[in-house]
Amino acid sequence: MARFILLLHESPAAFEGVSPDEIQRVIEEYTGWRHQLEAQGRLAGGEKLEDGTARNLVVEDGRLEVTDGPYAEAKEVLGGYFIVKAEDWPAAIEISKGCPHLKYGGRIELRRIDEIHG
Repeated sequence: MARFILLLHESPAAFEGVSPDEIQRVIEEYTGWRHQLEAQGRLAGGEKLEDGTARNLVVEDGRLEVTDGPYAEAKEVLGGYFIVKAEDWPAAIEISKGCPHLKYGGRIELRRIDEIHG
Protein backbone atom coordinates (compact mmCIF):
# COMPACT_ATOMS: atom_id res chain seq x y z
CA MET A 1 0.00 0.00 0.00
CA ALA A 2 1.32 3.45 -0.89
CA ARG A 3 1.88 6.23 1.61
CA PHE A 4 0.73 9.80 1.06
CA ILE A 5 1.46 12.95 3.04
CA LEU A 6 -1.19 15.56 3.64
CA LEU A 7 0.55 18.91 4.15
CA LEU A 8 -1.87 21.19 5.96
CA HIS A 9 -1.53 24.80 4.78
CA GLU A 10 -3.47 27.61 6.43
CA SER A 11 -3.64 31.36 6.81
CA PRO A 12 -1.72 32.58 9.87
CA ALA A 13 -4.86 34.49 10.87
CA ALA A 14 -7.21 31.54 10.39
CA PHE A 15 -8.20 31.25 14.05
CA GLU A 16 -7.82 34.84 15.24
CA GLY A 17 -10.76 35.82 17.39
CA VAL A 18 -11.87 32.22 17.91
CA SER A 19 -12.74 31.44 21.52
CA PRO A 20 -10.81 28.81 23.50
CA ASP A 21 -13.97 26.66 23.64
CA GLU A 22 -14.31 26.79 19.84
CA ILE A 23 -10.60 25.94 19.43
CA GLN A 24 -11.10 22.94 21.72
CA ARG A 25 -14.00 21.73 19.54
CA VAL A 26 -11.82 22.04 16.42
CA ILE A 27 -9.01 20.08 18.11
CA GLU A 28 -11.50 17.37 19.09
CA GLU A 29 -12.69 17.16 15.49
CA TYR A 30 -9.13 16.62 14.23
CA THR A 31 -8.53 14.07 17.01
CA GLY A 32 -11.69 12.17 16.09
CA TRP A 33 -10.67 12.06 12.42
CA ARG A 34 -7.20 10.85 13.41
CA HIS A 35 -8.67 8.10 15.63
CA GLN A 36 -10.93 7.01 12.78
CA LEU A 37 -7.91 6.64 10.47
CA GLU A 38 -6.03 4.71 13.17
CA ALA A 39 -8.96 2.31 13.60
CA GLN A 40 -8.99 1.70 9.83
CA GLY A 41 -5.24 1.03 9.78
CA ARG A 42 -4.79 4.04 7.46
CA LEU A 43 -2.72 6.37 9.66
CA ALA A 44 1.06 6.14 9.36
CA GLY A 45 1.88 9.34 11.28
CA GLY A 46 1.19 13.00 11.72
CA GLU A 47 1.79 15.99 13.93
CA LYS A 48 0.71 19.57 14.41
CA LEU A 49 3.64 21.92 13.91
CA GLU A 50 4.44 24.56 16.50
CA ASP A 51 2.91 27.92 15.60
CA GLY A 52 5.21 30.74 14.56
CA THR A 53 8.50 28.86 14.75
CA ALA A 54 10.63 27.81 11.83
CA ARG A 55 14.08 28.29 10.38
CA ASN A 56 14.78 28.68 6.70
CA LEU A 57 18.15 27.38 5.47
CA VAL A 58 19.79 28.21 2.18
CA VAL A 59 23.36 28.22 0.91
CA GLU A 60 24.41 31.52 -0.67
CA ASP A 61 27.93 32.11 -1.97
CA GLY A 62 29.03 28.89 -0.27
CA ARG A 63 27.77 30.00 3.15
CA LEU A 64 24.82 28.65 5.07
CA GLU A 65 22.25 31.36 5.77
CA VAL A 66 19.67 30.69 8.46
CA THR A 67 16.70 33.01 8.91
CA ASP A 68 13.67 32.87 11.17
CA GLY A 69 10.26 32.19 9.77
CA PRO A 70 7.48 31.88 8.94
CA TYR A 71 7.01 35.58 8.56
CA ALA A 72 4.01 37.43 9.98
CA GLU A 73 3.18 38.76 6.51
CA ALA A 74 3.06 35.24 5.04
CA LYS A 75 -0.23 34.48 3.33
CA GLU A 76 0.03 30.81 4.24
CA VAL A 77 1.91 28.62 6.71
CA LEU A 78 2.39 24.88 7.09
CA GLY A 79 0.45 23.98 10.23
CA GLY A 80 0.94 20.23 10.33
CA TYR A 81 0.82 16.99 8.43
CA PHE A 82 -0.66 13.50 8.32
CA ILE A 83 0.78 10.46 6.61
CA VAL A 84 -1.84 8.00 5.41
CA LYS A 85 -1.83 4.65 3.68
CA ALA A 86 -3.96 4.26 0.55
CA GLU A 87 -4.15 2.00 -2.47
CA ASP A 88 -3.90 4.82 -5.01
CA TRP A 89 -4.53 8.51 -5.67
CA PRO A 90 -8.33 8.26 -5.68
CA ALA A 91 -8.27 6.47 -2.31
CA ALA A 92 -5.85 9.06 -0.88
CA ILE A 93 -8.08 11.89 -2.10
CA GLU A 94 -11.11 10.23 -0.54
CA ILE A 95 -9.29 9.97 2.80
CA SER A 96 -8.17 13.61 2.54
CA LYS A 97 -11.70 14.85 1.87
CA GLY A 98 -12.62 13.85 5.41
CA CYS A 99 -9.90 15.95 7.03
CA PRO A 100 -11.41 18.80 9.09
CA HIS A 101 -8.72 21.12 7.73
CA LEU A 102 -10.75 21.75 4.58
CA LYS A 103 -13.82 22.66 6.64
CA TYR A 104 -11.90 25.48 8.33
CA GLY A 105 -10.59 27.15 5.18
CA GLY A 106 -7.25 25.36 5.03
CA ARG A 107 -5.60 23.86 1.97
CA ILE A 108 -4.24 20.33 1.78
CA GLU A 109 -1.26 19.59 -0.42
CA LEU A 110 -1.42 15.84 -1.08
CA ARG A 111 1.84 14.18 -2.12
CA ARG A 112 2.66 10.54 -2.71
CA ILE A 113 5.72 9.46 -0.76
CA ASP A 114 8.43 8.04 -2.98
CA GLU A 115 9.79 5.11 -1.01
CA ILE A 116 13.58 5.15 -1.04
CA HIS A 117 15.30 1.95 -0.08
CA GLY A 118 19.00 2.13 0.59
